[in-house]
Amino acid sequence: MLKPLSSLKETTDYHISPQRTFFSAEHHEIMAGWTTDIYFVKTVELLKEIGLADTPVVAEVFANRAGLLAGLPEVKNLLAPAQVEVWALPEGEYFQEKEVVLRIAGPYENFGIFETVILGILAQSSGWATAARKCKDAAGNKKVICFGARHVHPAVAPVMERAAIIGGADGASCILGAKLMNQEPTGTVPHAAILIVGDTVEVARVYQRTMPPGSPVIILVDTFKDEAEETLRVALTLKEKLNGVRLDTPGERGGVTPDLVREVRARLDQAGFKHVQILVSGGITAERIPALIEAGADSFGVGSYISRATPIDMTMDLKEVNRKPIAKRGRIPGITPTKRLKQIL
Repeated sequence: MLKPLSSLKETTDYHISPQRTFFSAEHHEIMAGWTTDIYFVKTVELLKEIGLADTPVVAEVFANRAGLLAGLPEVKNLLAPAQVEVWALPEGEYFQEKEVVLRIAGPYENFGIFETVILGILAQSSGWATAARKCKDAAGNKKVICFGARHVHPAVAPVMERAAIIGGADGASCILGAKLMNQEPTGTVPHAAILIVGDTVEVARVYQRTMPPGSPVIILVDTFKDEAEETLRVALTLKEKLNGVRLDTPGERGGVTPDLVREVRARLDQAGFKHVQILVSGGITAERIPALIEAGADSFGVGSYISRATPIDMTMDLKEVNRKPIAKRGRIPGITPTKRLKQIL
């Protein structure tokens, strides 16, 4: 374990091993402050020089736009050893533009170097959670599953999928992301399985036979043939054992449209398979969901709409120094009045 970063000399003397496997920060590196901006280390060094590093301060974090808060447990774990007091908006709560979402009180040297980390955690996770909430609001009682892990670095994929569930997603395909929320991951099989086997129906038979008891049997139906035709082939083979079909038509073929969903739903109903549900994935956005529901879609796999969500910029300001109200120009000095924050440390 690395000890907490405390001087500029440590940053100069620290060297990355040529054998390092991944570029992402390890947990102990984050806890030690090695992912912070260097100017916070310079600040602590300067304050130590003049005997002010242990000055008691109060810092507040606020957002530049409205959203839904996520990432708070990581911030709590980060600050737990710092011997500071922390108040925060509960995770999963909505916040307004410029609303204070976090307050920290204690000696500046105990937490100052973590400003970058705190802001990054809350900004990114809250952005993902907010996007997921927009999808869930659009879907209502229809399921939304986060399929976004493939669009982000694997080091943060579980963070993103956890944030999506905090935002309202019903599940996640990333194993670790789902497990972080005490869920089992959700997913069917990729096109690769069907391309290798060579026939969707044969994959459906094997899938139904080999998956654990109780696992929903949902089959991808857009690999080789017309989606409606493939859907009926699978349904006629598995009958009541088929729970659903997944439409993931690529953009080169026009993507999954409401008309396609409507046709598949109609053909299933006409053939006596009203119990078979339709899962839609591939370029799904909150704006597209209502029309797809109206056409007959039952659930949605949402990937890049969540994973590419813009972080909600967070800012940390000192509002008290030595128990006296203070602020930079343009901000109001002193602790911001609010009844929404709860003490977490």
